[in-house]
Amino acid sequence: MPEAAKPKDKAKEKEKPKEKEPTPLELFVESIRAELLQVRSEMKEIGLLVEQSQGEVEKLAQRNAAITAQVHQLQAHFDTVPREDIKSAYEHSQDAQQRLFTMRGQLEKLQSDVGHLKRYAETLARTLQTLEGKGPMDLPEAVAAQPTGGIEQIIEAQEEERRKISRHIHDGPAQALANFILQTEIAMRLFDIDKDKAREELNSLKASASSTFANVRDFIFDLRPMMLDDLGLIPTTRRYVDAYKEKTGLNASLIFTGTERRLEPHREVLVFRGIQELLGNIRDHAQATQAKVMMDVDAATVRVVVEDNGRGFDPAAAMAEGAKGRGLQTLKSRVTQVGGTIEVESSPGSGAKVTFSIPAGT
Repeated sequence: MPEAAKPKDKAKEKEKPKEKEPTPLELFVESIRAELLQVRSEMKEIGLLVEQSQGEVEKLAQRNAAITAQVHQLQAHFDTVPREDIKSAYEHSQDAQQRLFTMRGQLEKLQSDVGHLKRYAETLARTLQTLEGKGPMDLPEAVAAQPTGGIEQIIEAQEEERRKISRHIHDGPAQALANFILQTEIAMRLFDIDKDKAREELNSLKASASSTFANVRDFIFDLRPMMLDDLGLIPTTRRYVDAYKEKTGLNASLIFTGTERRLEPHREVLVFRGIQELLGNIRDHAQATQAKVMMDVDAATVRVVVEDNGRGFDPAAAMAEGAKGRGLQTLKSRVTQVGGTIEVESSPGSGAKVTFSIPAGT
């Protein structure tokens, strides 16, 4: 009877073994395998972009060479070519050089990304091979085999610094030198026609050179102030805040308390770069009229507070992964790596206050 068969069916169901749940190590291995597939897919996509960019760079290089040849022809007939034609040729040459420079920068960035992904993929592959080929491992050892997020952040921070340097050089000295060449050529041509106008061009060239020299000197100071090595953190920060106030027009001030003494070089660099980054954010984004830096150095700790009366922002969004600007994230990473802490206080419309502290060291 059907009713009599039901208990047997239930007994069979009870005897059916349950599916074994994956262990933490098996889950980890599966996540490594999925990550490796994703990285290889990204490498393939970026590889295609590299090929396209290489073709574009070759085209721009050929165009730049053609325009350069045209400029050389104009120089050979400088006395008979109209001034407007000379100016137009130099502008086209400058535009071609700028496009080529930008495209080469993009290509180098893509090639760098491919290199980083390749090394990451190799590490993932070795980790996966170790886990699958040598049997069970302790989970902490497996996790330790992965590349850390800190390394990726350091690499990204280095690339961002290179991009900033590249933009500064291109927008500043490179453009100025191109203009110097044009002004010199014009002045040379005017000497045989109108010496007064030639003198005006030379005076203008001198003023431009003086301004460019000042900009380059400021750029070198921003890049690596020699004062930091010679005099230390406090005098360098004082000069930087004074120069910042003069250039931006903001009411900027530095308040120092504690003991004025030298710190270990890497700690002085970290603190100075942190102040530089935060003041740069105020200048570029805060729309503030006041900025204040407070620094305290005692036997154990260096504490820095940077605040402004600007428009404020959402700290959670600024510190979130993938945020547009990585300045605060990079600063947080550097501070925590030396055992320090950072706190960001802000909200839209109420200014901002960033506090970070690091051990003063020996």
